[in-house]
Amino acid sequence: MEELLDLLQNSQYCVVLTGAGISTLSGIPDFRGKDGLYNKFDADLIFSIEYFNKDPSYFYTHSRELIYELDQRKPNIIHKALSELEKRGIVKAVITQNIDMLHQRAGSKNVIEVHGSPRNHTCLACGKKYSYEYVADLVKNEEIPMCNECGGLIKPDVIFYGEMLEHEVIQKAIDESSKADLIIVLGSSLVVQPAAALPFYTLDNGGDLVIVNNMPTPLDNYARNKYDDLVEFINYLAEKMGLDVSEHI
Repeated sequence: MEELLDLLQNSQYCVVLTGAGISTLSGIPDFRGKDGLYNKFDADLIFSIEYFNKDPSYFYTHSRELIYELDQRKPNIIHKALSELEKRGIVKAVITQNIDMLHQRAGSKNVIEVHGSPRNHTCLACGKKYSYEYVADLVKNEEIPMCNECGGLIKPDVIFYGEMLEHEVIQKAIDESSKADLIIVLGSSLVVQPAAALPFYTLDNGGDLVIVNNMPTPLDNYARNKYDDLVEFINYLAEKMGLDVSEHI
């Protein structure tokens, strides 16, 4: 852990890549953990654009806890610590695979959401935009959100399986990873592309990789350091660097 502290404090450009594992501390289930969504139902089907167009009720029913009850979730010590590190100029960007918007609520400014965000929703027929709050109210009332202009189906601006990723967003994530001399992966199994490949841009640039995840990842052998306890990791940094994370514990 002392080596980690040295890496972080001596880094000129640190980037953090976060996955679903960091949000479990906020009560949001991950995908592949022992209590993950894959153990409850077919998460691949939930986020399939083909199935969404065929039966949107499946998505809106099964994603209610994951997406549309986020007002009941709060940023945890990891989100807050990353926000504090950004304010100090140590963390330059947070690249996240998550769609829970908790990094922004914790105060992080430079957040790159590679899988999109439910902050906005779009009518698939006419393109009218809807807010998260508007759609969340409908979903909580067990309604399928339909456009009040044309009657079309409303979909969150989240990238589903079968959809193209936003080129500009992915390019920004690649650019940040390429500039980094240190990339820290928190709570990601590093199996979903293209996010899983981002650490290689840092490594190819001569930078270091640190992984904190409670399961093995395909990139473990490339990591300078590997830890398995997110809370222990963040608490150590908070203590040694005097980070203020108390209000979100």
